[in-house]
Amino acid sequence: MQNEIQTLTRLIETGTSFVLTTHINPDGDAIGSETALARFLADRGKRVHILNHSATPENLSFLNDVHPVLHYDAALHADLIVTADRFFVMDCNARQRFAALTDAFDRSNAETVIIDHHLEHESFADLNIIDTETPATCELLYLLLHAIDPNGITLPVATALYTGIMTDTQSFRLPLTDEMTHIIAADLLRRGVQSHEIYQHVYENGTLGTMQLLGAALDSISLHHGGLVAVMTLTRDIFRGTGTKESDVDNLTAYVLGIKGVRIGIVIVELDQGIKISFRSKGTIPVNELAKHYGGGGHRNAAGARLQETDLASLSDRLLRDITAFIHQRHIA
Repeated sequence: MQNEIQTLTRLIETGTSFVLTTHINPDGDAIGSETALARFLADRGKRVHILNHSATPENLSFLNDVHPVLHYDAALHADLIVTADRFFVMDCNARQRFAALTDAFDRSNAETVIIDHHLEHESFADLNIIDTETPATCELLYLLLHAIDPNGITLPVATALYTGIMTDTQSFRLPLTDEMTHIIAADLLRRGVQSHEIYQHVYENGTLGTMQLLGAALDSISLHHGGLVAVMTLTRDIFRGTGTKESDVDNLTAYVLGIKGVRIGIVIVELDQGIKISFRSKGTIPVNELAKHYGGGGHRNAAGARLQETDLASLSDRLLRDITAFIHQRHIA
């Protein structure tokens, strides 16, 4: 990675105007990596804007104290992209995933950098720094920033990095979490990070509606294939009844794998436009291959897809058929 670090260092040192973005419906790793890098750059006197297609979830809004995150409005922000000389895409490697920003991006001459850990990236950037064996983009970003300037990882930067690592590893529980992850976390704690405060912001900041959403989500779980597969289904009516939204679902995916004997967990979310599917698995079951059937992708144990112009009933029937074929083909038992 030494060549990539040298190139990244040059792009940072010679750049003056930076725009950072991430995928739609950003999670802790997305917002964490954006705000960490933005603060690192701003501390070097760079002009930095974070522009996202989606609004920041309420439980991650505390990271605005690290660096402000703006909800993209083309009328207000397109020129910032067009005139920037550097465009960073964090925790995302596909153009369609930063959605509303693509039009301005296509009109920009900015040198583009992807920093990410997801599989199957698109080739649209000048510099791709992608490590699919890293459990979080924030872990990869820590290594990059530490190589460039260890002293640049100030307490605000460290707080954002820890948030991304904690959330994308589900509190250090997922399979890619390794010795290096804990070493990095320990270093961030030495720099003053208050892990309990971050946990409270992310996981203990819900509303009555989110608690009611959890109840409805758990009640919706159905088991298939002798308890090998668990499916959670969240309809638009559930969101309306609880006053919640799509971003409130992020912390629910762990529950489908929390049932004894379940090895594949699926969360189906009915949106105002289309349907979102989250796939989770244990062990070596590659649910990213299952996600590909729906135009999605991701990691072996965590993947997702979004579908347009389909209804919940027909999708559920198709999904159960595909799961049956997937289990038989891979002899999962």
